[in-house]
Amino acid sequence: MEKYNPKIILSAAISIDGKIATRSGDSKLSSKKDLSRLHKLRSQVDAILIGKNTVHKDDPLLTVRYSKGRNPIRIVLDSCGTISNKSKILQTSNKVRTIIVVSKKITKKNLQKLKKFPIEILIIGENQVNIKSLIKILSKRKIKTILLEGGGTINWEFIKNNLVDEFFITITPFILGGENAISLVQGEGFDKITKSHKLRLNRIKRLENDLFLCYSKL
Repeated sequence: MEKYNPKIILSAAISIDGKIATRSGDSKLSSKKDLSRLHKLRSQVDAILIGKNTVHKDDPLLTVRYSKGRNPIRIVLDSCGTISNKSKILQTSNKVRTIIVVSKKITKKNLQKLKKFPIEILIIGENQVNIKSLIKILSKRKIKTILLEGGGTINWEFIKNNLVDEFFITITPFILGGENAISLVQGEGFDKITKSHKLRLNRIKRLENDLFLCYSKL
């Protein structure tokens, strides 16, 4: 049987000091040029993946709007199924294929809420979504490219498990500061630099006042 290993691309716009949002959750860092680049990238991947916190704070559509092309599958990791009925993702799930991934911890009430929408529900993991198991399932479905646009918590889970193949990072001309501002990668973090995965810089491009960097695994 032929095996597929999805290529996972982590994409984010960050401030000069490595933040993806202010302490109040404002994450509108991207310029028009960078949005066009991002949406073109969205049209070229099979799926976009984010976490529940991003849905709660940003309420994104995760569709292709600033470029031509098809909409990828939208995948939301939400262990307890707490995504709002009014979220743009659920409200447009009849137009764009959407997968909500939950754990066995989800309540019957939340599960019934999700079943009212034309989405696919995957139950993976005990108390939280098992990311490695999810990737295996998506691989079997021949999903070859996944764009990770998740927040700092989801980014850490993928990085910790060495699942990210490429990093597309746009450095924007802002300094946000704040210990409670959200960083590109949250979570526990590595305790030693030697435990971090060393990356190769493949491409660098100036987008007016932004700087786009492309890194990949060595």
